[in-house]
Amino acid sequence: MRVTFLGTGAAGGVPLYGCGCTACKRAGNTPRCVRRPCSALVESGDTRVLIDAGLTDLHERFPPGSLDAIVLTHFHPDHVQGLFHLRWGKGLRIPVYAPPDSEGCADLYKHPGVLEFRALAKFEVFTLGKLTLTPLPLIHSRVTFGYAIESLAGGRFAYLTDTAGLPPRTLAHLQSWRADALALDCSHPPRTGPANHNDWTLAAEIVSSIAPGQAWLTHVGHQLDEWLLHTAPVLPAGTTVAMDGDVIEVAGRPGHP
Repeated sequence: MRVTFLGTGAAGGVPLYGCGCTACKRAGNTPRCVRRPCSALVESGDTRVLIDAGLTDLHERFPPGSLDAIVLTHFHPDHVQGLFHLRWGKGLRIPVYAPPDSEGCADLYKHPGVLEFRALAKFEVFTLGKLTLTPLPLIHSRVTFGYAIESLAGGRFAYLTDTAGLPPRTLAHLQSWRADALALDCSHPPRTGPANHNDWTLAAEIVSSIAPGQAWLTHVGHQLDEWLLHTAPVLPAGTTVAMDGDVIEVAGRPGHP
């Protein structure tokens, strides 16, 4: 199974419009450091699934018929805004799997065009080609799912964004599932008080609790990038801060059925 991080940014991205912080200045001068809306492409054999649709150029990136489905974590604009242009296309219809959010986003439900919305249920496994996915409830400001994704050819990958901590049942599922790779929300530097996304400390605790083979931190905000530049903290073992364009190959670990 191959995973490509198409975007690794929090809402607003990096550089953040009008910001003069060190991280935003770096991204303005270094394309590699730009962070676009958080999304990923998961491929196994001839199966290609897009997780989240916040990129506004989806109609240019993916020719008709090149995706088997789009899977949404939730309906905040930075995760669905690319659908607003895509829906007016012609030809093949595109399945869009999503949490059961009756409000959706703006008028996407009312005028779906070529999009076919299909509501998911937490922990109910579904199959897309050579991939099986399990929706996992997360902790966010609206109904949000992460996904435990398994390739029929081997390899287990968990994608968990946006969230602030994990519900007990989701954590227990992931601990027993034993992910080969984990992509996890880490939007902020260490801080105190409630939040809508993981900070560095909480993300590190979750990685330790799940103990994946490897972990990538994503949904990164400009303040975290700046903190990383000035602090240079030691990353937890096997953990990487993901960047746009990173590609990982996920293979099964010994002991998986």
